[in-house]
Amino acid sequence: MIARLDHLRKHPIVFEHLTGLPVAVFDALAADLVPAVEAGHRKGLERPNRQRAVGGGDNFDLSTADQLLRTVIWLRQYPTNEVLGFRFGVSDSTASRVRTRCVPVLERAGRDTMRMPDPGAPRRKRLPALLNDTPGLAVVIDSFEQRTQRPKRRQRAYYSGKKKAHTLKSQVAVDESSGRIVDVSDSVPGPWADIKRLKKSRLLKRLPKGVGGIGDLGYVGMGALHPTGLGAAPRRKPRGQERPPEDRKYNRAFSRRRIVVEHAIGRLRRFRAVAHVNRHARAGHAARVRAIAGLVNRMHDHRNAS
Repeated sequence: MIARLDHLRKHPIVFEHLTGLPVAVFDALAADLVPAVEAGHRKGLERPNRQRAVGGGDNFDLSTADQLLRTVIWLRQYPTNEVLGFRFGVSDSTASRVRTRCVPVLERAGRDTMRMPDPGAPRRKRLPALLNDTPGLAVVIDSFEQRTQRPKRRQRAYYSGKKKAHTLKSQVAVDESSGRIVDVSDSVPGPWADIKRLKKSRLLKRLPKGVGGIGDLGYVGMGALHPTGLGAAPRRKPRGQERPPEDRKYNRAFSRRRIVVEHAIGRLRRFRAVAHVNRHARAGHAARVRAIAGLVNRMHDHRNAS
């Protein structure tokens, strides 16, 4: 059976397993993005250096909504072009062109869903006394690594001793109050230290006034990167000494604040395009992560609204 949107929407459970989205969420996504995909296609046809007359060649076998569906399934399941093309009844080269056409639109849509916290909004909960020295309103920052195929050049630059593999690292920031992803940094080689990636992204300088950042032990000293020092990390164990009981309590309370970013990264990595070994160009890795972050935010909003 060749997969098409009209057929798959009749099987909502299968649809959600294939895409990670309910039919209603995908329909809203398609309504927003189909015009953008078609506008981008027209722009390519009308480019000044085009040699072939418009209308030449075979017509696309997939509707624009089916192209978006195919791309979302590719992000969720990460099959090869041959497999996905077979399921949709098109060639592997067509499957590749569809992905090239739709991923940038999904990335822009993903960026549009990322909004920094509003300092004027009421806080979700009062902080315990243990955490009085941390920002009351904050984004929670963490990073994850994805294995990638061994580079032909600069292999050592991408080899992560932590993962014992060549990897790409992505930094994710989550609004502590809402749990929505608010920023995804450009991807860097896996060996980069988290604090170096944070400094390079200039995320703390882009936060609204009054909003700080918190992270794990990889971000010790992050307060120095914030214009007003609103940054905090867990307390390190003193070298050669036992960890004081008050530090254990502090770190336990701190972890309860950080858990939202772990959940967000977990939702991201249910999409196999950022969980399995990366087979595609490293230059497009951040675009894929942002595209998936937009889908995760849409699903998060849908669940909170229902």
